[in-house]
Amino acid sequence: MSRNPRLGIWLMIAAVAAFAAQDGFSRYLASEYNTLMVVMVRYWVFAGFVTLLALRRPEGLRSAVASRHMRVHVARSLLLVGEICVIVWGYTLIGLIESHAVFAICPLLIAAFSGLILGERIIWQRWLAIGAGMLGVVVILRPGMGVFTPAALLPLAAAVMFALYSILTRLTTRDEPTFPSFFWPGVIGAGLMTVAGLPNWQAVAPADLPLLAIYAVISIFSHWLLLKCYEQIEAARVQPYAYLQIVFVTLIGLTVYNETLSPLVALGAGIIIAAGLYALSLERTAKT
Repeated sequence: MSRNPRLGIWLMIAAVAAFAAQDGFSRYLASEYNTLMVVMVRYWVFAGFVTLLALRRPEGLRSAVASRHMRVHVARSLLLVGEICVIVWGYTLIGLIESHAVFAICPLLIAAFSGLILGERIIWQRWLAIGAGMLGVVVILRPGMGVFTPAALLPLAAAVMFALYSILTRLTTRDEPTFPSFFWPGVIGAGLMTVAGLPNWQAVAPADLPLLAIYAVISIFSHWLLLKCYEQIEAARVQPYAYLQIVFVTLIGLTVYNETLSPLVALGAGIIIAAGLYALSLERTAKT
């Protein structure tokens, strides 16, 4: 199949816009209903999506999902479930803008963990970028200035969990296809969230049923767009466009939820994004 990099870039932009919309719905639904219940519905839809993909694989369902790393997939599923629950909870406590400003540190944490856990060599310039990103987080959180709240640590904890999830994903894809690593977190996570979410089930108001349905559809659509994006262009080339998600999330936070963008949050997010883009440029330079 011939690739179309320009289409891939537009698909990435559409994907991050869809993820931002998904986060916007998450913020509302989790403020009205139990967070575990909202995430459970999201996982039910995601599990159905990956199961449908598995059934359509040409090699057959069993071969498509076979993996020698099931213990790692369970660990990945636990991390992803924890990350989603924590970040959605964070949306309800400190809002979308501040949560995503802190969560933007995630790519730099992945780079750090790749050295500490996988033993990959990290040049000093990349450590400099990681340090700059952490400085950006400190600017946002402002510890010791009387404005810090423990809830502000939720997106940082979510970023750490997602970074560890990504590192474990690298381990599972070193010696087997990527599809099992996509399939199992959805299915295992749906089981985990069903156990956690069903006891917290709440009746959904009729006016919110369409919103819940749209939220479920977007959760599928965003992943579909991302899959199609990677069919057209390499992940490393398109990764800088993923930072547009914080722009879309900020617009939703400002216009829909009347959140504010403080100068220090904007400065901290700018430092983190600049550090992340610099780290990406180092990676692309090393490959050429």
